[in-house]
Amino acid sequence: MTGFGATILDADGLSLTNDERAFFRDANPFGFILFSRNIDTPDQVRRLCGEMREAVGREAPITIDQEGGRVQRLRAPHWTEWQPPLDFVMAAGARAKQAMYLRYRLIAAELKDLGIDSNCAPMVDLAGPKTHEFLRNRCYGSDPTEVAELGRAVAEGLLAGGVLPVLKHIPGHGRATLDSHLDLPHVDADHTALSTRDFAPFAALADVPMGMTAHLVYEALDDRPATLSPKVMDLIRKEIGYDNLIMTDDISMKALKGSLTDITRNALAAGCDVILYCNGPLADRRRVAEAAGTMTPAAQIRAEHALSMRKPPDDIDINAARAQLETLLNGA
Repeated sequence: MTGFGATILDADGLSLTNDERAFFRDANPFGFILFSRNIDTPDQVRRLCGEMREAVGREAPITIDQEGGRVQRLRAPHWTEWQPPLDFVMAAGARAKQAMYLRYRLIAAELKDLGIDSNCAPMVDLAGPKTHEFLRNRCYGSDPTEVAELGRAVAEGLLAGGVLPVLKHIPGHGRATLDSHLDLPHVDADHTALSTRDFAPFAALADVPMGMTAHLVYEALDDRPATLSPKVMDLIRKEIGYDNLIMTDDISMKALKGSLTDITRNALAAGCDVILYCNGPLADRRRVAEAAGTMTPAAQIRAEHALSMRKPPDDIDINAARAQLETLLNGA
């Protein structure tokens, strides 16, 4: 098998341009990601997914951010509107684990129907008293054990629906008091505090097939952002025990400074397997793809392992699952 390009890339609009088709054919990105600008109707999304896979000549994974709440690319009237995860968990109370499974099994059904076979969830960052607003209601809670259990329910719901989960943001973004889309957060907690709390849910979910890094500095570990830090990446692999495919968070985010070429090379040198680059012009996508090259042999093995976990959806009555979820949320 020809090695995958060490990138996950996006498209400008509702269908691929001729230039994008040619670029994707040559760059052979591992996968693709969709944003709101790529989404109009169900039939249009299906066509776009088909165009992406046709460009690379294989069933490349196509992912999306479909958490619910503010971070939700598929919206009404064609798709379900969901509460933010933290609000949903609080509403479900003692039944949150079962409710989260059903929620993400239903999300998986909507994704799979469109040809989307990955979702950037579960997000097991811990909510704390100072967690930035951009992240807080996307969290599942503040207790590491409970968050890990809810993250497991999310991952199982997605996998049961034929959708690959992406665990984020490794090794933990909850202490950030800045929005990494705009600034580089610094976390001053010591290693022991990080290990016993922030890292714990990720260790519990180390078998999830794909993971996404956090763009923030853990001052007790390194003065470089985690995505670019060999020390943090080594900790993720060894202390946390996560040896599956690791993608960067979007390297266009303002938390990372420097040229796209340097960021790409430094992230891969640190130990990331694949570069996620979004929302840039085609010329910049070309630069990132050229700098990333093809996956290392180790990354290729992890990528193939992740893809091997794509299974046909289980047999489920979607209407019955919706009714069951409504009953759970209503406390019956």
